[in-house]
This record gives sequence, structure tokens and C-alpha cells, in this order.
Amino acid sequence: MALLSPPPRPPRVALGENDGIRRLRLRLWQLNATAVTVFLTAWCCTLGPVPAVVALLLAKDVLVGVLVRGLDDAAVDVF
Repeated sequence: MALLSPPPRPPRVALGENDGIRRLRLRLWQLNATAVTVFLTAWCCTLGPVPAVVALLLAKDVLVGVLVRGLDDAAVDVF
């Protein structure tokens, strides 16, 4: 049964980089970019069907870009 369990985690190393502010700024940037994208998309949806479709296609790409930017930064923070 010992072979089925994963190996223990390596010990955490204190680097003292204190990048909490940088992570906070990234999360706030993600929140603001998402909110602006959603509100502009909702406004474009009131203009008619063609601007609504274009806005939804553009918003999808912008939101995926925001998500990928956050995932890329989170991969560096994993121990």
C-alpha cells in the first residue's frame, strides 16, 4: 500500500520576496478588466443584433486572455 501513496511534499522555503502586493494588483487588474469587458458587452448588446454578436465574440477573446494571464502568473507562485 505504501507504493500507492504520493511522495511527501518538499519543505517550503522562505524566500522573502513578499510578492503579495504584486499578486493583489494582478487580481485587481483581472477584476477590473473583466468588469469593463462585461459592461461594454452589455452596452453593445443594446445597440442591435449585429453589434451584439461582434461584442460577444470580442468579449469571449478578451475574457479568455484575462484568464490565461492570471493562470500564467499563478503557475509561478505554486510551490
